[in-house]
Amino acid sequence: MALKWLGRFLVLLFTIIILAPLLIVLFTSFKTTPQFYADPLGAPESLSFHNYRSLFEGQPMAAYFLNSLTVTLATVALELLIAGCVAYAIMRSGRRVGGLVFGLFALGLMVPSQVNMIPIYSLIRKLGWSNSLTGLVLVSLAVLLPLSVFMLSGFMKSLPKELLEAGEIDGAGEWRLFGQIVVPLCAPYFASIAAFLFVIVWNDLLFPMLLLTGKDKLTLPLALLSFRGEYVSNYPMLLSGVVVAALPLIILFIFLQRYFIHGALAGALKG
Repeated sequence: MALKWLGRFLVLLFTIIILAPLLIVLFTSFKTTPQFYADPLGAPESLSFHNYRSLFEGQPMAAYFLNSLTVTLATVALELLIAGCVAYAIMRSGRRVGGLVFGLFALGLMVPSQVNMIPIYSLIRKLGWSNSLTGLVLVSLAVLLPLSVFMLSGFMKSLPKELLEAGEIDGAGEWRLFGQIVVPLCAPYFASIAAFLFVIVWNDLLFPMLLLTGKDKLTLPLALLSFRGEYVSNYPMLLSGVVVAALPLIILFIFLQRYFIHGALAGALKG
């Protein structure tokens, strides 16, 4: 009985620790600057959307939002397509060749992305893709490819081989087996990986900071960072930008939470 109450207390304590900072950010976004300095941790006296209006009227937030959405959707779509093809090729190449290719991608997981910053910057600059969303998409795609291949390979290995063998007997080629059998069966796994990748790319600050310099190309996290100097004393407006940046992730999690949790558990159990 005591352990039961201790467990409930720990769950309640953990919930408070998680929710308290989020509520402070949300409450602060509805405060004026004098209200914030008078009571930084308290609830707002009234719900005022002045900070949100000022944010969109004074800054090109729509352009920043569109940049982040373009980079994220393009990266996730290309990542699923390429990683899906690579994982299928690994599954169909047999233990020796497939294991070797899988091992090379697994090695990519062991190299921190920060180690590659200078080579990536030099390569992108030589290719003329610096300060472009295309360069950022390609870099994000390459950095996340080992993780996507690693997860998708684990999922595809669990597919029953009898289904593919039956398709081969019916005369289906590799593209047809991949498109009509493997992809539909792995659709929940593709959705869970898409949710993971969306969160990673949307919140990425490192590579946008490295590759993007023009104000018209900034993504949302990078734009919020640039507000720090301009609105150093206006924390309510800065935190209203944080709320705006978090909204797509909240909506995504609400609709894909089943796949998100499923992918987290599957990624933890497969290797």
